[in-house]
Amino acid sequence: METAHVVVGAGPVGRATATHLASLGRTDVVLASRSGSGEELDGVRRVALDAADAAALSALVTRVSGGGPAVLHNCVNPPSYDVWSTWWPPVHEALLAAAERTGAVLATASCLYPYGRVTGPMTEGMPDAGTGPKERLRARMWADALQAHREGRIRAVEVRGSDYMGPGVATAHVPMVARRALTGRAVRVFGRADVPHSFTDVRDMARALVATAEDPAAHGRVWHAPTNPPVTQRQAVADVCRAAGVEPVAVRAWPRALLGLGGVVVPMLRELRETVHQFEAPYVLDSSAITRELGLAPTPWAEVCRATAETSGPATAAAERPRQDSNL
Repeated sequence: METAHVVVGAGPVGRATATHLASLGRTDVVLASRSGSGEELDGVRRVALDAADAAALSALVTRVSGGGPAVLHNCVNPPSYDVWSTWWPPVHEALLAAAERTGAVLATASCLYPYGRVTGPMTEGMPDAGTGPKERLRARMWADALQAHREGRIRAVEVRGSDYMGPGVATAHVPMVARRALTGRAVRVFGRADVPHSFTDVRDMARALVATAEDPAAHGRVWHAPTNPPVTQRQAVADVCRAAGVEPVAVRAWPRALLGLGGVVVPMLRELRETVHQFEAPYVLDSSAITRELGLAPTPWAEVCRATAETSGPATAAAERPRQDSNL
């Protein structure tokens, strides 16, 4: 019996995961989001669902799988950065409950926050030592899933990636500033523009999520999504510009004091104070394990930049010019 896949969250990672599953010929692929709306994806059925409703999640998985094997992909992205503490816990509990009730594998798309501040390349064997609220929250989510896995109540796996680039990514660090850069205007970034930083293509996140979910030997551990060697924010923006045939623009850093002063009145800036350290020192993801053990390599960097440029291209940039002018 074919494994059914329920992808919860229709952001860039969720869409990439559902699209990848359909490209592999999986016929039971459902993409669930609160509205259930969005662009039509070949081979993918969209449904409306409250991700915090364990009963609805369980019913959906059972209906799609017919009681057979299933994977529940957690590709959820909270509506804004400043609601994590209240928004994530009920969704997390609902996903755990649904996985336990239905027997579905719980495959979670996560980030590098649990590691906290690092002094070298991040590998899967590092402890989740983050001390900030978001860092502790994401660490606790994996700890809960891993405990349930070890107790035999669910089967769980987590894939972690760095800051996203690639098709459909609009609100991550590089794609956001690329909109302006692709119109030939200088841009500013948070942290430093000249330190190495890893960027993960959402398609590679999707491939890793599917591969580890469908391989029982991969369960019960964290994997890092295939990710290219690190580049600076300045180089990333320049490479996206070149991919679009645009001359690279100046890339400067915002003063760090902006987060302190602006955070008083702008919630997003206040929240960024916890994670800006990721852009102030080298932040390098080692994904060699998934390449070595599962044969997954990252999408070539030139293709990552081309897809990012297409998403953030001149038409998009022109449409958003008033908002970008005011922010950047």
